[in-house]
This record gives sequence, C-alpha cells and structure tokens, in this order.
Amino acid sequence: MAQEMRAGAASAVADPAPLGLAGFALTTLLLSAHNAGWAPDFIWVGAALFYGGLAQFLAGMWSFRRGNVFTATAFSTYGAFWFSLATYVILVVFFKAPVKGADVTNSLGWFLLAFAIFNTYMLVWSARINTAVFAVFLTLEVTEILLFIGFFNGSGAGEGLVFIGGLVGILTALVAFYTSAADVANGMAGRYILPVGTAMWKEGGRRRS
Repeated sequence: MAQEMRAGAASAVADPAPLGLAGFALTTLLLSAHNAGWAPDFIWVGAALFYGGLAQFLAGMWSFRRGNVFTATAFSTYGAFWFSLATYVILVVFFKAPVKGADVTNSLGWFLLAFAIFNTYMLVWSARINTAVFAVFLTLEVTEILLFIGFFNGSGAGEGLVFIGGLVGILTALVAFYTSAADVANGMAGRYILPVGTAMWKEGGRRRS
C-alpha cells in the first residue's frame, strides 16, 4: 500500500522536462547572443539566476521525485551551471574580485571545460532518450568545446572561436526550445504532435529513459 501511495504521488507530479528545457534554452539564447556580439553585457545574468538557474534546478528536483535519473542529473547540473556562472561574473564585475582580465577568460575556459566533460557522457546517454534530446546535447557539446578553446586562447583567434561558439549556442537554444515545445504539446495531447524521434541506442529492444 505504501509503495502504491508513493507511486501515485510521483505520477501526480507533472513532467518538469519542458520547464527545464525552456529555462536552459532561453538563458543559452541570451548568453550566446552576447558571445556573438549581438546582445549587451549582463542581459543574460538575471535569466541565469532565476530561469536557467532556479527554474531549471527545480525541474531537476522534480525529476528526482519522478524517478528519472537522466533529466534529474541534467537539469540539476545545468541549473547549478547557471547559478555558478552568474555568481562568478557578479563577483568579478560588481564586487571587484581580485582577478586580472586574462585570469577571467582563463577561468571561463576551465569552467566550460569542466562542464564539457560532464556533457560528454550525458551526450552518450542522451542517445537512449530520443533524437531531439540527443540534438540538444550534441549542439551544446560543440558550443562548450568552441567556447573553452576560445577562452583559453584569449584575444585574436580566441575571440573568433567565442563568436562561432555564440552562433552554435544560438542553434543549441533553438533546438532546446523546439524540444520543450514538443514536450508540452505532446504531453497535453497525450500523443505525438511534434516529432522528437526515437532512441538511437536501445538495450534489449526496450526504450529506456
């Protein structure tokens, strides 16, 4: 009986994936537009704290409640990613943390390299979800690699890579927006309205999430 009650309570929690994807997509779009030189400085910080950060982190917590280890890990981690990045920028810019200009770009390079490592194995496991989710992690992987190499190289060639990373980041955001929209539409209709593809990696003939 207790197990049935817990299962019923878990099923009563709406799927948090569309919210997590939307928070990730919007914040990624703003930061990537900034990296591409299209958007002003700090336009992304508020979104990083409250939408990409808080809302996405909560989506991760709700995913834990639903027993989905992949989305729980992904949304919680990238929610913390936005909290961490926004906090670092706020400390450097507004509280004058004792770092030099070159140290900032080098620090951002290490920051993105660390998350690229995380994203690499999540990219592999995302092949077990569907094509849309895999596309989100694939474009994000390319974005993070371009950015951390660009930040490590500093001015000149590095700035060019950051610009390209911004463009790929915008593509990442658009893919994530589509996946979020598809999850909302399909979840409301109870059937597939917008295609998201199938799992590319299946084990024992069964799709697993």
